[in-house]
Amino acid sequence: MSRMQRTVFFISDSTGITAETIGNSILAQFEGMQFDRHRLPFIDTPEKAEAAALRIKTRYAQTGIRPIVINTMADRSLCEIVATSGALMLDVFAPFIGPLEEELGAKRSGAVNRSHGLIDYERYEARINATNYALAHDDGVDVDYSQAELILIGVSRSGKTPTCLYMALHYGVRAANYPLTDEDLEQLELPARLRPYRDRLFGLTIDPERLAQIREQRRPGSRYATVAQCRWELEQADRLMRRAGIPSLNTTHVSIEEIASKILDRFGIERTLF
Repeated sequence: MSRMQRTVFFISDSTGITAETIGNSILAQFEGMQFDRHRLPFIDTPEKAEAAALRIKTRYAQTGIRPIVINTMADRSLCEIVATSGALMLDVFAPFIGPLEEELGAKRSGAVNRSHGLIDYERYEARINATNYALAHDDGVDVDYSQAELILIGVSRSGKTPTCLYMALHYGVRAANYPLTDEDLEQLELPARLRPYRDRLFGLTIDPERLAQIREQRRPGSRYATVAQCRWELEQADRLMRRAGIPSLNTTHVSIEEIASKILDRFGIERTLF
């Protein structure tokens, strides 16, 4: 193993999503470094913590390089068990607990499995309903957009579906999407079914070379996947959206989280995760 590569464990007493999300954001600041990442979720008993410590210690022995642990476990006794592995322990919550305890005049509970618990059942139901809505209104299958909070438009495979589902799952946003057809692109006009909802439209675009790569995986060797076809569709889509005054975003080098955040900001939709 190259000494430039470090082993990182994301450890949590719950799903590990928080540890992994924050951890990856931190690791991204170290360009040129390579990280071998491992997620260890639901470490919520001494037995599981001991097993995690053994795995980390074994990795340490195999590589000779100290592993890094990015940790969101609430129970300090479990953290201490994992720390016996000899890894560098980075507690995501540590910088915030002390100041909050002082400000709130209360001690942390140390309860596990709280970060992603179903604390608000109404919000959870809203996310499920929004997800069902996104699926029902995917790729223009259902043309009743009256309940949509926003509608994404763009050529096929430009990222509409995953973005709609991400916003539904994480923010409870009812998002539909409509794929621009060759007929739409030739006429350079918004489809009649979209015109009543012009103020809810947002366009997604992408570089033609990247779009061709994505389409080639879906339909190898097809005209649909050629760079020339992709370039024509994207140029026409750009003209259509400019003519209709539809805001748009190039998704080529943007993460789905950032895409969703920019769209929600554009529409003034304020929601928090989970």
